[in-house]
Amino acid sequence: MIYINQVLQSVKDSARIRIIEIEESYVYIVSIDANTSMPRKELYSSLVTDIEQKEWLIINDPFARVVVEDELTDVQTEKRDADWEVIQMYCLQHMNSLLQKSGRETKIKEIATELNVTPTKVKKLLSRYWQRGMSKNAMLPDYANSGGRGKIKKLSNDKIGRPRRVTVNGEYRSGINITDEIKTQFEHVINKYYRKANNYSLKDVYHFLLRDFYSDRYKENGEIQYRIWESNRIPSYHQFYYWFKKFEDPKKDIEFRKSVKEYELKHRPILSNSKVETNGPGTRFQIDATIADIYLVSSFDVNRIIGRPVVYAIIDVYSRIITGIYVGLEGPSWLGAMMALDNMVADKVEFCKRYDIEITEEQWPVHHFPEKIIADRGEFEGYAVASLINNLNIEIENTTAYRGDLKGIVERKFRTINGKVKQKAPGAIQKEYRERGGRDYRLDATLNLIEFTTLIITMMLHHNHKIVDKYPMEKEMITDGIVPTPINLWNWGIRNRKGRLRTVDRDILRLNVLPRGRATISRAGLKFKNLLYGSKRAIEEQWYAKLKNKSIDIVYDPRDLEKIYIPNDNGMDYETCILLEPSEQYKLDLLEDVVFQQQLRNELEEEERSNQVQLAINTDTMMDQIIKEAVQKKKKELHQPTSKKEKLAAIRENKAHEKRVNREGEKFDLSPLVTEQVTELIEFTSKTKLEEQPEKKSSSRLLEKIKRKRDEAYGKNE
Repeated sequence: MIYINQVLQSVKDSARIRIIEIEESYVYIVSIDANTSMPRKELYSSLVTDIEQKEWLIINDPFARVVVEDELTDVQTEKRDADWEVIQMYCLQHMNSLLQKSGRETKIKEIATELNVTPTKVKKLLSRYWQRGMSKNAMLPDYANSGGRGKIKKLSNDKIGRPRRVTVNGEYRSGINITDEIKTQFEHVINKYYRKANNYSLKDVYHFLLRDFYSDRYKENGEIQYRIWESNRIPSYHQFYYWFKKFEDPKKDIEFRKSVKEYELKHRPILSNSKVETNGPGTRFQIDATIADIYLVSSFDVNRIIGRPVVYAIIDVYSRIITGIYVGLEGPSWLGAMMALDNMVADKVEFCKRYDIEITEEQWPVHHFPEKIIADRGEFEGYAVASLINNLNIEIENTTAYRGDLKGIVERKFRTINGKVKQKAPGAIQKEYRERGGRDYRLDATLNLIEFTTLIITMMLHHNHKIVDKYPMEKEMITDGIVPTPINLWNWGIRNRKGRLRTVDRDILRLNVLPRGRATISRAGLKFKNLLYGSKRAIEEQWYAKLKNKSIDIVYDPRDLEKIYIPNDNGMDYETCILLEPSEQYKLDLLEDVVFQQQLRNELEEEERSNQVQLAINTDTMMDQIIKEAVQKKKKELHQPTSKKEKLAAIRENKAHEKRVNREGEKFDLSPLVTEQVTELIEFTSKTKLEEQPEKKSSSRLLEKIKRKRDEAYGKNE
């Protein structure tokens, strides 16, 4: 229900309106915040619906005040009475016409003419009358400042509840009662301001409540200002806090102020445990990775710091036993996860022996495949995950982002590992931020990757034989006298619970977890990442001739491109392909290095491409110029026409002549300086030597004849 003179406030923009008339299915409203406001008509049912949907809130009348007559000045009283008389004598009798938009302007002009004032003056009087409560005191000038500010007011209803203890001018102010409308206002500001990512404090939200619902609005220098009402007309902060606790919804508050993930991670009720979802060893494994809080040194040079290693761990949910680990520099990525999965099915006795740790099969008896693996989305989305699911019948559960609590067991183990490392190992991160002038803990790095792996294996073996705190023991376990250590729980579960343990050949697992790609068959070999491979099977079956340009599935290890593998259709074995000689230079490179070099080559060629185009254009231009000059030269030197037959018949003679001339210009003279010296000595030769000179001339003529015959012989052969 809505009533005449009721004040509503919009949830959307805090605009305030007053209902001045209700007529059948319509209501007339005016804005109480504008300088002048004429009525507008709205559907009654529509406004009721908006109130029910809390798009409009019922608020206290901001102009409903107790005005003491004795406190008004004579000027205020005279002004109020004069304006009130105008409203009664000239406006109320025409109210039906003034409510309607059609004809309103005409009626206002008529009233203005009768009063001998401007139409604007009449509009201001009507606006004040409608906006401020349609009472006589609504016509008081400067109403916002005329309410006896700072003095005690008497309200019609006494406040219930605890009286206020703070006095103003020696007297207590009673305050107000919290009605349903005020509760709705409280709920509105809590939803609008408190349950937002801005993280406003409750005190800030209370101030917003007063600003939006318990203040006068006025303009100063063109901007809206707010003047909060007297304390006996507003709810106190304690009242607001009391009802806030009544409305409090911790789940909603955290989700809106922080995030849903924050609530699920840190504040949700924990009414179950991970073990409930398992029925024995091997039902569920959890896998996760962390960057260890320690800096390592190189295995080849202790003076070289190589950074922080990555630790992968796989844990059986039922027994809490470690089923696989990987310590290295790969990841967090699929390569790191792949190594952990490989270790999961490995013989742990042989694995520990590589690090000079002697154990028995009973100390770490896990080399099995689970029914389900719980992992992060990052590593287990893509790559060979489909092969794991389809070929090895394993289910992968990817947790949502930032929900490490869904892998709480393995996450907790990582906290224990990093805590132990910080206590003992040099080079461990002690603080997130070093104090100014403090020693850099990275300089204390001492352990290399092998030594750190040995350290992690030792901690894992200790974990497998350590009592699990707060483990949900079964009655049968207690009856059998089982101490809840991971190794005991594992062995007991295998004997007494079904579980889902399976074994798989390590090579088959590797074949399924390695990344897959496509290789193209060409005459030069199998082409993968622009590298060429060959295989015995390809040669025997003549792939290079029969299956040119066809692509096939291959499996590869990004860390070793010397070999790639072609899985057979049965999924149980594979064909090995070896890097061919043209690509052997890349056999020691990682995939990233090969891709980088190819990208670099493409970039260099792309940068040079414009120069190559310009070079080709310049070459064509030069060739055209040479040909053009040759054509022009031929035209100039063509003296007498010859027949085609004569031209063709003289080709051999012309070539022989041209060859002799070219040979004179092309011949090698290895001692041009010696020849000059001989020439100089001729001037100083004796008479006897001069007399012998004709014989040499005769010898020269003989040699000339021999050369001529030789040339004729070469000419005939040609």
